[in-house]
Amino acid sequence: MNNLFFRIYLLFFAFFVQNIFAQNYPDGVSDANLVVNNQAVPVKVFSTTDAQTFAEFAGKNTANSLIIVNTANLESKGGWGAFYDNSFAVLKQNGYQFLNKDFKPTENKADFKYITKIKHPLKDEDQVSLDTTYKIWDPSVGIHLGPVTLHYYSLMFVFAFGFGYIIMKKIFDIDDVNQKYLDPLFTWTLLGTILGARLGHVIFYQPELFKDDFLSVFLPIRTKPELEFTGFSGLASHGATIALIFTTLYYSFKIIKKNPFWVYDRLGIVVALGGAFVRLGNFFNSEIVGKPADPHSPFAILFPQMSDEYGITVPRFPGQLFEAAGYVLLFILLWFLYRKTDKKYQQGWLFGLFFIILWAIRFFVEFLKEPQGKEFISIAGLNTGQVLSIPFMIAGLLIMIYSKNNKIAPEADKTF
Repeated sequence: MNNLFFRIYLLFFAFFVQNIFAQNYPDGVSDANLVVNNQAVPVKVFSTTDAQTFAEFAGKNTANSLIIVNTANLESKGGWGAFYDNSFAVLKQNGYQFLNKDFKPTENKADFKYITKIKHPLKDEDQVSLDTTYKIWDPSVGIHLGPVTLHYYSLMFVFAFGFGYIIMKKIFDIDDVNQKYLDPLFTWTLLGTILGARLGHVIFYQPELFKDDFLSVFLPIRTKPELEFTGFSGLASHGATIALIFTTLYYSFKIIKKNPFWVYDRLGIVVALGGAFVRLGNFFNSEIVGKPADPHSPFAILFPQMSDEYGITVPRFPGQLFEAAGYVLLFILLWFLYRKTDKKYQQGWLFGLFFIILWAIRFFVEFLKEPQGKEFISIAGLNTGQVLSIPFMIAGLLIMIYSKNNKIAPEADKTF
């Protein structure tokens, strides 16, 4: 057991030491080897979703370089197609070679995946691969079902609410609660999560949307620079939490007629697992990425599809996966305590513990994450996410203290 705790300590120590000594990439590129017929050719890897940054790199005419093309570089809306076509023309004029996903030369723009400039141009018969000390995360956007694409991010939300419904149904069975109360809880939780998360993001990170594009705050579209369906992008967990507190209060008093902390204790279990799925969705979307990491770190991942709002595209910490792993462990802990102890009869105790650990995970992982949008709140070097997490952790501690005087008998747990 002592060896286990020592290994955990070393893991956390290495985790934060790597943050302190995070890698700097002054040129905005990372090192790799293009292996051509078993011969390693050192290259500088570049990628960006910003058209101006792409154009600037194209004009540098960097020898021994490899550009990873992403969907943004092939965008044709809003005049960007012509802008990128001009950059492609500059690259071609400077001797760059356009390759498909199999590193085969191509002139078809739709097949562009890599653009490289090395001493000897590649041929169709060459055996080519990319060798890096870091991992590259460059997935498709989703599962293509004919003309419809099921986005992975949306699929993770389906999993979050789907598994949440199944687990809560199991909890209601264990507690002998009538299943008629399950669907209203699902409905109010869904509304609170989506609307609260969206409003929270806009209020805390993008308040200018209220003035610049009001409809995009409440609808899955944007109207500027042109009308476009975007889905509900830009969601904040702090906003979802606040909204869920109020929707659950309504559900507790008006529908199931139980102490709100009885509902919160059980809801926290499924929310922990749901949070893990949401962070996996962020990972698929290459968003909420971490700070630049040493390319030799086992955690280092290059996200070619990440937004330019996070900075240069270089190997980074997978902040989404760190959070997701923490939330899964929290779910396991809460489920164990619910099933194997009598803490579920101490109303508020499980919810208070959920609040403390959930927001502590968020607080510490923020040290390795890039800011989301503009940082409107910053105190003592802490970012907006960390500052907003502190009150929730304090609230969790107070709730746990309050729960000592809020115990119920097992038979009082039933609702028919």
